Amino acid sequence: MKRRQILKRWRLPLVSLLIVLPFAFWKPEFGKKALFLLGENILVVLGILPPVFILLGLFDVWIPRERVAPHMGEDSGVKGTVLSVVLGACSAGPLYIAFPVAEVMIRKGTSLRNIFVFIGAWSTMRIPMILFEIQNLGAVFGLTRYFVSLVGILLMALLMDRVLNTAEKTEIIARFQEE
Repeated sequence: MKRRQILKRWRLPLVSLLIVLPFAFWKPEFGKKALFLLGENILVVLGILPPVFILLGLFDVWIPRERVAPHMGEDSGVKGTVLSVVLGACSAGPLYIAFPVAEVMIRKGTSLRNIFVFIGAWSTMRIPMILFEIQNLGAVFGLTRYFVSLVGILLMALLMDRVLNTAEKTEIIARFQEE
């Protein structure tokens, strides 16, 4: 593998390390803690990503496009939006997992509008989050925040769908289509 490819592949961990290392010399205790946290976070990410990629690979191979597109594609209407909200709200794991999932959904024929709804629901409407809010902050706050999040997600997805013209949507979707 060429040196440039190696640097490109490892640039984020290297940049993180270059940011953290000066602290090791400037304030050794702070630097030691920062290096420990950096290593811990890298291990957490490495523990989450492989199982997710295996499941996504299985989904990609086992579920044909013809099964997904009618339910979540351009012509799915309200059904596709509701399904996107439910899938996002029932998700587990950090937000950075939503993006590979969204990529596979695009390849399976999901519309961009439903992808926007899915990512928005994943980030703000998770069921454990609403249960925590109701228990600790009260039902009025939790349900109000949930409803406002839903309305905001739907409005943003609709706005993004209207702002992007057909050529831009086609270009975005073409990036993820199988060759």
